Amino acid sequence: MNNFYMNRELSWLKFNERVLEEAENSEVPLCERMNFVSIYQSNLDEFFRVRVGSLQDQMLINKKIRDSKTNMTSEEQIRAILKVVKKLNKRKDAAYKKLMDKVAEYGISLIDFTMASPEEKKFLEQYFNHEIVPLSSPTVVGKRQPFPFLRNQEIYAVVVLETRSGKERIGIIPCTNNMVERLVALPGDKGRYILSEDIVLHYIGKVFKGYKVIGKSLIRVVRNADIDADALYDEDLDYREFMADLMKERKKLSPVRLDMSREIDHSVVESLCRYLDVSSERVFRSNAPLDLSFVFKLQDLLRMHPELFYERRVPQKSASFRDGESILKQIEEEDKLLSYPYESIRPFLRMLNEAAEDETVISIKMTLYRLAKQSKIIEALCEAAENGKEVVVLVELRARFDEENNIRWSRMLEKAGCQIIYGLEGFKVHSKLCLITKRGDGGIEYITQIGTGNYNEKTARLYTDLSLMTADEQIGIDAAKVFQALTKGEAVEESDHLLVAPKCLQNRVIDMIDEEIEHKKNGGDAYIGLKLNSLTDKKIIDKLAEASRAGVHIDMIIRGISCLIPQVKGETENIRIISIVGRFLEHSRIYIFGCGEQRKYYISSADFMTRNTVKRVEVAAPVYAPAIKSRIQGMFDLMLSDNKKAREENKDGSYTLVRCEGEPINSQEILYQEAYDKAAQRNAGPAADGAEEE
Repeated sequence: MNNFYMNRELSWLKFNERVLEEAENSEVPLCERMNFVSIYQSNLDEFFRVRVGSLQDQMLINKKIRDSKTNMTSEEQIRAILKVVKKLNKRKDAAYKKLMDKVAEYGISLIDFTMASPEEKKFLEQYFNHEIVPLSSPTVVGKRQPFPFLRNQEIYAVVVLETRSGKERIGIIPCTNNMVERLVALPGDKGRYILSEDIVLHYIGKVFKGYKVIGKSLIRVVRNADIDADALYDEDLDYREFMADLMKERKKLSPVRLDMSREIDHSVVESLCRYLDVSSERVFRSNAPLDLSFVFKLQDLLRMHPELFYERRVPQKSASFRDGESILKQIEEEDKLLSYPYESIRPFLRMLNEAAEDETVISIKMTLYRLAKQSKIIEALCEAAENGKEVVVLVELRARFDEENNIRWSRMLEKAGCQIIYGLEGFKVHSKLCLITKRGDGGIEYITQIGTGNYNEKTARLYTDLSLMTADEQIGIDAAKVFQALTKGEAVEESDHLLVAPKCLQNRVIDMIDEEIEHKKNGGDAYIGLKLNSLTDKKIIDKLAEASRAGVHIDMIIRGISCLIPQVKGETENIRIISIVGRFLEHSRIYIFGCGEQRKYYISSADFMTRNTVKRVEVAAPVYAPAIKSRIQGMFDLMLSDNKKAREENKDGSYTLVRCEGEPINSQEILYQEAYDKAAQRNAGPAADGAEEE
């Protein structure tokens, strides 16, 4: 095996370590650090549900399956994952304790029973008796009382009970209850709180009278979410109803991890593992609470201290658009680019609303993957259908963890008169593509929007993404081909301008890398610049290494997984990789090939992961407008020069913060300030006047 490969799963853990570093970073405001420690935990939960779950399934099918890059078996990967996670979780626990000590300096304390006063203990006992016990459903596990089903990621109190005859039994009480506040305020001085599960655990013996309590702990199960819809689907079934049933099944999949708050007798842990069918190596002890989502409630209590939060930022009006004029006509004049979250998504929403009412618009076609809970995009599409437009919407029902939301939206769209498509068999549709077809003076005209991120008003305020809107006829023709193929249940075989996975993206990318190799071999200048969320596609990785060996300079900004290790002598020494983890989630994908006037620019929905390049429908769009090319290059160069939130990947696969020498450069903050400055110039008034609240 080549020595420049990194295992995918271990690389992802390095990304989550970078998230944890933000929780540990004293330069980050206190309440934002609390966010990062919570994000670390929720990231890890999803990683276990999806990736460890997938590896677990692989082991059941064939223990000899090996990772194509590092030759590790599924079992070896899981073993390596568990070793790393146990180390990281110790850091998470330490970071959490440090943060809570800091929070206490502002008069907010999360206590345990050792810190409670006699008056507080009296209140808590009454609270337990009157608020919790009436709603509790205790179980003593025995022959007639089987071990209860534990819901995914919910907290339970487990107690080891001894009978009068000396036998041990296990008792369990659910701690998650919508009727009980998780963060319980103590009477008297404001600012003292306790978690409801700690109350349950402390008084649990009162529920199991007649037994002696000899051990207790809070536990939390994380269940597998890896379920293959295509493998299980029967074409005689209604696909939407099938997916709805599948979501119910996923809630019952086997556990992949067991979290515990205390050490209890090893034999009891073994019994729990046996009941849950999870190995003892998957048991994690945590000194921090098992679910950290309550930190958002603590943040609300600290809002009067603005210094504990990032400076408030609001997406700004794009300087590219003029108020009071048709959005469609402005796009027809010149290509437009929106950059989220720095600029508001509102011009895109206005474009859809205008298209819904414009008499010259014949149809609106769109691919939807993840949407906001209250989606203005759905409203616009429904209105267009009700106005007699042809509205064709591909709703991807297999968007993991958004399936139920998408099922609901698909029903609403269908009711409004939209034609709904559910994607291709075997291929998720992950592209962000919208095509508006109009009757023009010279015949059919197209307005095409291609994005790097979801049509989601909420994440457009949190994720960095790009949205290109163009009236270019050739791009419109290619987009029409994509929708024609989708409505027939097919993949696009070829396209002239757009790169469209699964059949004409990976090969076109490899061709463009080959062109740069040839330029270098012929004595010319050669360059490749990539901004991605993840890089795992082995064919592309090998081609990038070949380009490096040929002397092509390659810059990559990869937020998450990188299965290519840079700076390896004789292999990848001409490749530089940085990862930016900061206030906003880096999500945009940019491909740059070549030098000078011949340089090509693309924005895309696709990472360079095999699942994106050959197993999904993805779209990358060329950027032809010189002003937008220049703007994208400026963004890319700024991110490469980031010395506050960028970590550089080293030749051993580790990451270190880029040294801040000279002027501090936080690319995200600079891009936001630029958006404010442009909005202020545009409005010839204060920057705040350019704000566009969603």
